[in-house]
Order: sequence, then structure tokens, then C-alpha cells
Amino acid sequence: MTGDVEPRAALATPEGRNSTSDREDRILGIIETTRAKRAKFRDDRITMAHGAGGKATASLIEGLLVPAFASRALDELADAGTVVIDDVGVAVSTDSFVVKPLRFPGGSIGELAVNGTVNDLAMAGARPLALTLSMILEEGLPAEALRAEVQAIADAAREAGVQVVSGDTKVVERGACDQMYLCTTGVGHVDARASLSPAGLRAGDRILLSGRIGEHGTAIMLARGEFDLGAEVESDTRPLWPAVDAMLAAAGPHLRCLRDATRGGVASVLNELARASGVAMLVREAAVPVSPVVTGAAELLGIDPMHVANEGVFVAVVAPEGAEAALKALRGSGEEFGAATEIGEVKTSPTGLVLVETAFGGKRVLDQLVGDPLPRIC
Repeated sequence: MTGDVEPRAALATPEGRNSTSDREDRILGIIETTRAKRAKFRDDRITMAHGAGGKATASLIEGLLVPAFASRALDELADAGTVVIDDVGVAVSTDSFVVKPLRFPGGSIGELAVNGTVNDLAMAGARPLALTLSMILEEGLPAEALRAEVQAIADAAREAGVQVVSGDTKVVERGACDQMYLCTTGVGHVDARASLSPAGLRAGDRILLSGRIGEHGTAIMLARGEFDLGAEVESDTRPLWPAVDAMLAAAGPHLRCLRDATRGGVASVLNELARASGVAMLVREAAVPVSPVVTGAAELLGIDPMHVANEGVFVAVVAPEGAEAALKALRGSGEEFGAATEIGEVKTSPTGLVLVETAFGGKRVLDQLVGDPLPRIC
């Protein structure tokens, strides 16, 4: 993997040096103390970084939105909230999609809108049931482009096993949006086998990754002509409930938490979980599956593939006694999950931090994305 946007806290040590040296302990202690403080929103204006899924996004959500709309569901910083209605668990999620270009290798904004929302429900252990759809259309949008996205939405909804049951359409003046924005809200039935929460994470739990990372973000960059790369890569957008269903059947009681790694990539997911649960995470760099194209694009940008967005990849934290069964079920749920693997485990300290064990035998801190080096990807 390549360099982050900001300098890493390097913990790699020369041969013969104890990896728990006083210097390293001091570095980790400073970072741990800083991370323990709740993010605050102090910016004068909104920037593109606030939508990139990294530190600025965290400050907006944790420093402004969560305190204003205080609820137990929001405190977990999950993409779907759950409520109980007449003893039935119901998951609800809402999302907006502003991707550019509208169509890209492997998908389009319409397919993305369906999969992005049903996957948020799946990560809450909920079987997706229905969607609402709101469309904001720019004056001058070609009717053929609209027809294509309506069909993409219908096809993706069919594949995901959901119905579009309500919606709204607005048209804005030319130049007021990039052709089309979509907003979807999803409702799902929380599966009785699922008891998922970051609060359940324990030292020794295994961290599973469902497949190769960074392909969606890279596909968008290539579609925008950002790089002159000879290879092709397609978005990984897909519905995730079938994989979650298989894992619940094989290892339901042992599943601690699920998160799809969209904006901010796997790095943001791991950092959010570590902070929310008060644990540490250790990831083995060599175990993370990354294609050569994604690696090359990340090197050109000077970022870590762990920060690049996905739309069909998720992280599962599983109790050690259920990890093998969960991984086998995940790999068996479809060829697109054939690269699923275990990439690390949960530790007790340093609290709230994610450490990466490098190929050279040292360790580094994996932080959240800083700034906005990537195009709009969802």
C-alpha cells in the first residue's frame, strides 16, 4: 500500500529494536489521548472535504449532527438506524447520490442509489424490503439519460429483492446540479439472528474483509479521465444482503458488527469502529487484497488504497470461534466474494487506534482520510 495524504505516525523499528520502545509508547499515547476527544465542528464554511468520508466528515457528523439529533441509534454512527414496532425490529436508512459521471464502468448512479441503501440495511442485519426514491433533475437533462437510470434503478431493485414504493421528482434550473441527484430511503426487517453493535467488539475478535478494495473509487477516477492507465477496472457495486444472510446462517451469534466501506474506504470504517467501541485494531498489510490497477492509481494520487471508496465491500468483526465458519460462508455466497479474507484482529490497546503491520515487520498508524483527493464517488 502507498502513502497517506498526511504523514503517518511511523512505528516501524530497525532490526533488533524492541517494538514497544518508550518512544513508540509516547507517540501512541499522544495519538490515543487526541482520539479520545469527541470531534468538534469548528469550520466557518462547508468544503468538499466534509463529504469525503474522512476527518472533516467525522467532525461534521459527530460535532454537529449527532448532538443536535441526539439518539441512541445515532451514537453508534451506523448507516442505518433501528426501531422496534410491535415487537418487530425495523431498520431505516437514507442516502443521497451525486456521482459524476452518471455512468461508469460497472454501474451507474441509478444502480448505486439502490445498492448503497439496501447495503446500509444489510449492515444492520436487516433484510431489505422497500425503497423510496427522490429525483432532482437538471433542466436540459437528455430524456434518454433519464430513461437509462430509471431502468437501472428498476433492474437493481429487482436484483436486491426490494420494491420502490414511493417517491418524488423535482426539476432545477440549468447549472443548479450535475444532471441528476438521487435520494433513496430504505426499510428492512431486522433478522432475528442478528445482534450487531460496535459495543460488542472484544479483544481477540477477527476482522474479515469481503473482497478486493478500492475498485469503485478507481473506476470513477478512470471514467473521469483522471489517469492515463492502460488497465481497466469496474465498480464493485452490488447488493450485500445475500452474503450477510449466508454469514448469519453460518455464524450468526458470533457476528459482532458489519460495516460497508464506502466513502473514506476501509480505513474510515476501522477507525470509526475502534473509536466507537473503545478498542484497538491490528491489520496485516499483506493480507489486504488490492488489485494492481488500484495500487497504481493510489500511488499516482499519493494515498493509501485503504482510503479509496468501495460500493460492494464490507468489514465484518467476528468472534474467534465463529471466524472460520463466517469466512467460509462469505466466500461461498458468490464468486464476487472469492477474495474474502481475514485481515487482522481486535486488540485492547492503544484504545481507538488502528495499527497496520507492514510488510517490513514494523507498524504504522492507519488514520482517517484528510482533505478531499478523490472525485465525488457516490
